Amino acid sequence: MTQPTLYHIPVCPFCQRLEILLTLKGRRKEVDFQVIDITRPRPDWLLARTRGTTALPVLETADGHIIKESLVILQYLEDIYPERPVARRDPYQRAVENMLTRMDGEFFSQGYAWLMNQDPARRESMREGMLNQYAQLNDFLLTHAPAGPFLFEEFGWAETVFTPFFQRFWFLEYYENFELPDDARYARVRQWMDACMAHPAAQQVTKEEVVKLYYDYSRGAGNGALLPGRRQSSFAFEPDWRVRPWPPRTKYEHSATDRELGLLSG
Repeated sequence: MTQPTLYHIPVCPFCQRLEILLTLKGRRKEVDFQVIDITRPRPDWLLARTRGTTALPVLETADGHIIKESLVILQYLEDIYPERPVARRDPYQRAVENMLTRMDGEFFSQGYAWLMNQDPARRESMREGMLNQYAQLNDFLLTHAPAGPFLFEEFGWAETVFTPFFQRFWFLEYYENFELPDDARYARVRQWMDACMAHPAAQQVTKEEVVKLYYDYSRGAGNGALLPGRRQSSFAFEPDWRVRPWPPRTKYEHSATDRELGLLSG
């Protein structure tokens, strides 16, 4: 092996973090991206490399070592490609950066939990929980970077970590009619979010792709699982998502068939 190999899932936010970092460094072509089909059991050769774990992304280094967890892989890539640093080098700034990135877990967990919720009675509490997450980010940014738009002077480590989730939450806009209120409580985080999603290094996915592929998540079936009566996952490679119709937005009232989702070939 002459270069690192990244085993990843298309449209996975954790995998996109790595693509963004490599793009910022101009190193995207120096890592071999190998796509894994989430709708099928992990192949034996991959399970042998990961010692049985199925979570992705996984990086196989140029000398054959295995590294797991996106933030760990992110740091490894930062270390082996030190040119054009993405993480801050000043100790205090790095600490601020790390404090912000430690907030990612609750943020994405809240968003995915709301997407997968199947109880209409819980929608409002889910909405409030999501707004609380944005409010916490807003408060942090006002404290440490009130001028913006980024945490520091340019798109960096914290932006690399959060941007994939800002983009994935297009599914909340589509399936839950969620919009961040236009008021002062969210003005700073909105500025950050908009600048992150517009950055040239973060254009790996589109709203259409996210909405179509995550339909099954909106019905409570994650990670390529099949819903009752369905034969094809919305994460299937074929038919290509570009030729499929937009899914129905009525996730609580109707469960779409493979045909409605454009998942039947021929």
